[in-house]
Amino acid sequence: MTTTHAPRMTLRVQLLLLQAAIVFLVTLIAGITAGVVQWGTIRDAYEDRMMAVSQSIASMPAVIDAFDDADPSATIQPLAETIREASDLTYVVVANADGIRYSHPDPARIGERVSTDPSVPLSGRIYTGTQTGTLGTTWRVKVPIFQEGEVIGTASVGILESQGRDEFFGNLAWIIGAMLAAVLMGLFGSAWVAALIRRRIQGLEPDQISALVRNQETTLHGLSEGVITVDAAGVITLANDAAARFLDTDAAELTGARAEDVLGAELLEVLREGEDAGRPVILGPRVVVARSTGARDGGAAVDATLLLRDHTELHDVVQRVEAADAIIAFRQRAGLPKGLSAETLERVSNALAGHPDSSASEIGAVLQMSRVSTRRYLEHLASTGRAVRSLDYSTRGRPGSRYRVNDPSTGPVETASQYMRH
Repeated sequence: MTTTHAPRMTLRVQLLLLQAAIVFLVTLIAGITAGVVQWGTIRDAYEDRMMAVSQSIASMPAVIDAFDDADPSATIQPLAETIREASDLTYVVVANADGIRYSHPDPARIGERVSTDPSVPLSGRIYTGTQTGTLGTTWRVKVPIFQEGEVIGTASVGILESQGRDEFFGNLAWIIGAMLAAVLMGLFGSAWVAALIRRRIQGLEPDQISALVRNQETTLHGLSEGVITVDAAGVITLANDAAARFLDTDAAELTGARAEDVLGAELLEVLREGEDAGRPVILGPRVVVARSTGARDGGAAVDATLLLRDHTELHDVVQRVEAADAIIAFRQRAGLPKGLSAETLERVSNALAGHPDSSASEIGAVLQMSRVSTRRYLEHLASTGRAVRSLDYSTRGRPGSRYRVNDPSTGPVETASQYMRH
């Protein structure tokens, strides 16, 4: 039974969708805010217009004087209608203290009582708000009309709420158009940003980046070679465990510290000047080889990397090899072949001086050495003229060899220390 997995969205698609959602949300919030502000602006503009018209009517001498006429509406109605049409308002109604209309857009309504409560303006205060009257729901302003300090009537000015709504929706179309344009521009910008980010991260997906970071961390901290990176300001941005071990500190303490505060003078010199081949530097008991890319490029400060490799063991091996080479060279200068020791040669020489005309077996028995090893030393003495070899025919079969020092009168051959000075 096989299990199928839904294909995962690529980073580019995720970025595009995320940024598109953000652009859409921000644009929607901005559009709603703009709509609310626009609605308030339209209503405030109409209220300001209605307030100006109503106060103008309430303060007109012709209107105030007409209240004393036998037929006030004969004077007030033409004035109110002229002002209403010039101000593009729905109605201008003037009424007396009993609420009887002296003007109305519908002349048949003149002489009737107003349809809404006039108590606020009759009390000397200004009323603004929304009410439903004979012409429908309107935004309206009502102001008192004074004569010699007394309220004699009211001037009510209004505009249909639907008219303000129509104007708002007319403006809203422009707002929505601007919102759609902003969303489209945001989508194109999001696509460009997503493509740019993809290029910057070499087209890698998030899981690939995570795996790469984990592998880098594992590799970096598992290296035996110390790695320290320093930015152009001289601050350590990365240090692995090996580098911290060489500097006898902790990697977390190195990261973020200034290079000049934690690195010695020699390492700072290598870091700043650059060293491709590597320079030996002593760090406590360790001998490390330091290499660097250099902290300057054409005089400008740049990021630099310092690499430290522990050569302590190799240094010890080289010292031991050099010591062995010195011993071999010393032996070669003394004429000793490989495998022969000066101390043993001295013992063989002294034994031969005390036992002249002895065979290798006899000298070996005296020194408790093997016949083969003893014979090598005796042959060397004979080949260098320090001893004389003679054949012994008294043995059965092949003649044997016997050795004696070259000049018995001089006593034992020279000691190894004397021999080496020749």
